[in-house]
Amino acid sequence: MSGVLDQVRSWWGGHGAAPAQGTPVERWVVVDVETSGLDASSDHLLAVAALGLSVDWRRQCLDIVLGDSFEVVLQQQEGRSDHDNILLHGIGEQQQRDGMAPGPALQAFADFIQSAPLLAFHSAFDASMLGRLSEQHLGRRLPNEWVDIADLCAVTNEGVHARSLDEWMAHFGIHCLARHQASADALAEGELLLQIWPRIAPQCARWRDVVALAGHRRWLGA
Repeated sequence: MSGVLDQVRSWWGGHGAAPAQGTPVERWVVVDVETSGLDASSDHLLAVAALGLSVDWRRQCLDIVLGDSFEVVLQQQEGRSDHDNILLHGIGEQQQRDGMAPGPALQAFADFIQSAPLLAFHSAFDASMLGRLSEQHLGRRLPNEWVDIADLCAVTNEGVHARSLDEWMAHFGIHCLARHQASADALAEGELLLQIWPRIAPQCARWRDVVALAGHRRWLGA
């Protein structure tokens, strides 16, 4: 295996091309990023992980596909994380120096997600960060549509006052063995979707319905 491919950890679950429109089984992808800070317009992307979901609308089932996952650490020549940031995500300076160059890393991510809809907790940050760097290194923004898992949690559990990912995980009893590690956080977010799916499925019959459902959060005043 080449040095470039050695830097990407992915298991391709035989998903191939995206399902044709109208197919009752869809592939969604949960995304999580680790960054050098909280400013999506200027901070550095350190790592990105993604995890495939299989949605069977006919059976109203959502499944995590562990064999359909991706993770890469991006090379940082300048602006590496400070000490406190490294303590948070655990990606040390050597890992940052040895990571994959941003262009090939982002292309590998684009190849993995293909045309799948994307979900993340507080997705605006992930979408902005990945969009900015994709435009910079690939010459284009990724066309995939995003939905915020936080919005779905809020509209399906109106009586719960959780806001952060940690609070929602605590509410549903979800344990994350390596919090702030991109792949572990993506799995935790997938498990969170499993918890709220029984309240999503009766209201939705396609991805567009999920987008509309998430959009209802503004009526909650959240």
